[in-house]
Order: sequence, then C-alpha cells, then structure tokens
Amino acid sequence: MKMFTLALLLYRKPGTSIEQYQSYWHDTHGPIAAKIPGLRGYVQNHVQPDSEGKTAVDGIALLTFDSAEAMNAGLGSPEGKVALDDVANFADMDRLVSFPVEPRRIV
Repeated sequence: MKMFTLALLLYRKPGTSIEQYQSYWHDTHGPIAAKIPGLRGYVQNHVQPDSEGKTAVDGIALLTFDSAEAMNAGLGSPEGKVALDDVANFADMDRLVSFPVEPRRIV
C-alpha cells in the first residue's frame, strides 16, 4: 500500500537552546502529535550541531498517513489542531517548511 508522507523542516524559536528545543519536541510535542487520528508513523530527526555548534535546520519531521485525505482529516481533527497549535511552542513558525515526500528505502 502506498502511504502519504509529509516532511517538515523545523527551526527552533529564537532564544531557545538546541537542548531545550530537542527536549520539548521529543518529550512534550511527540506524545501530543502521536494522538493525531490516522497517523501511521511519526519520525523526529534531531539535527546534530557541527563542531561550531551550528545547524542548517534544527529538525526534520516525517509524518505518515494512508493518504493525503487521511492527513487532512487527522490534522483537521481536535487532536490534530492541538498538535499543530503546539508547534509554535518550540518552533519558529515563520521559517517552518512542509512538503510531501516519497520515501524510498534503499537499505
């Protein structure tokens, strides 16, 4: 079965340390997002700083649903709205980028 995956490039809110950002995203937002109806998979990719403490982005999220319609229904649900609203608590909403992707696993 072909699934629908939404990728998000996330940047932390100004004034937030990478540790604060990663902790909130994983420990607080993760369980909130996991309640989205129809969500089949949710992977948080926590970008690791380089030797100078810099990152190109702070995180990459992959949310997988059965279809684009299932994603729209899930994100439009009360649980989806809570999850979407919570993103502003740790991420810079002006810089957030989202787009559909087709994961192709090689190994």
